[in-house]
Amino acid sequence: MRNPVLGGVIAVLGVIALVLVYSSAYIVSQTQQALVLRLGDPLAPVTTPGLHWKVPFIDSVVYIDNRILDLENPQQEVIAADQKRLVVDAFARYRITNPLRFYQSVGTVQGANSRLSTVLNSALRRVLGENTFTSVLRDQREALMRQIGEQVNREAANFGITVVDVRIRRADLPEANSQAVFQRMQTERQREAAEIRAQGNEAAQRLRARADREVTIVVAEANSKGEQLRGEGDAERNRIFADAYQRDPDFFAFYRSMQAYEASMKSSDTRMVLAPDSNFFRFFQNPTGVPAAGAPVAVPAAGN
Repeated sequence: MRNPVLGGVIAVLGVIALVLVYSSAYIVSQTQQALVLRLGDPLAPVTTPGLHWKVPFIDSVVYIDNRILDLENPQQEVIAADQKRLVVDAFARYRITNPLRFYQSVGTVQGANSRLSTVLNSALRRVLGENTFTSVLRDQREALMRQIGEQVNREAANFGITVVDVRIRRADLPEANSQAVFQRMQTERQREAAEIRAQGNEAAQRLRARADREVTIVVAEANSKGEQLRGEGDAERNRIFADAYQRDPDFFAFYRSMQAYEASMKSSDTRMVLAPDSNFFRFFQNPTGVPAAGAPVAVPAAGN
């Protein structure tokens, strides 16, 4: 029969052994690295994931993140080389590459963010202050971010940190300056538009004046040509009439009388009082137009 005291001792020893084993083992995940502190003094960092051992009750383990961490920097105003104020919004990404130095210099991620934020702000002011507004916004932005990253990385090495990337998310004028610049740009565009309209109106007036002058010239030439043709036509008509009169004066007299009859009998406000046996109506009395012997010659009287 077993001794109950021996069984109790074995049980106690078993519990102690389990406690010792549990206190001696620690696990490092793939996203972590560990730093063993022996009575407060750090030992060599453990960067290999898996199960590791330490001296129980003497050693303690501090876990440090092994992933890429983000540093969100608050917006700040920077004065560029051309004395223009800029509102800069930047961020950085970093990784803890020296756990021992990191623990000794900043201790925690919050402490690292605080120190890195100060370093990043200093680098932004230093680099952007040496460049113009145009260079920051357009011409050399990529090179400036690379230069800022190099400067921050040199300072961050003292904290056991390697800066992976530094980016300027936004760099712009302050709100008041932006409104002033927008108003100035709007005024400039309006001035250019007014100038272009004035130039267009001037060109249109020149075209209209040239067109009016050409129209006047064409109309004058056409009128001159028309008057010339009418004059030639009238001369030719008179020549034909004269030739016709010379060939047959009686027929010409008859033809002209018929035209006079037609013109006088049109509706108008003019009235003529003539005797029926007047010379004007001679062709009504005699087809040859010769007045009868002894017939009086009436003098026409015009009345309105």
